[in-house]
Amino acid sequence: MDNKKYLETILPHKDSMVLIDDIIDYNIDEKWLKTAVTIRKDSIFYDRELNGIDSSVGIEYMAQSIGCYAYFKKKLKVPEIGYLLGTRLYNNATKIFELGKTYYITVKEVFVAEISSFECFIYNEDYEEIASATINVYQDNDEKIKEMLHG
Repeated sequence: MDNKKYLETILPHKDSMVLIDDIIDYNIDEKWLKTAVTIRKDSIFYDRELNGIDSSVGIEYMAQSIGCYAYFKKKLKVPEIGYLLGTRLYNNATKIFELGKTYYITVKEVFVAEISSFECFIYNEDYEEIASATINVYQDNDEKIKEMLHG
């Protein structure tokens, strides 16, 4: 199966909004997953002036990797939609993700409840850490969301 089509079955995004390219490896017992993205001109966030993608998009790379982790944690069942509640300390050592380069995203679940936290890292092709964040997500069933929104 085409990687993008496979990722579209896991993530609640379609076509150009699936930003990651591949799931490299995962270990649910150890609570981590690793993905990859190669920066191309056809990416929805590609900026010709930068000749790459603004580094702030790294948060979405992390969030989509968390979505993939949730899929494997649910034993290959598409998980409920997850909501990114916030991020703490998005540190990045680069201003752009450069055209033609591949970046590796690792997410590790560190706290689990209705609100979960993940330590997230982005590495360049030399496996040097270039970005990190702690991302908090909320994931629950649609009925609970409707109740929260509509009382």
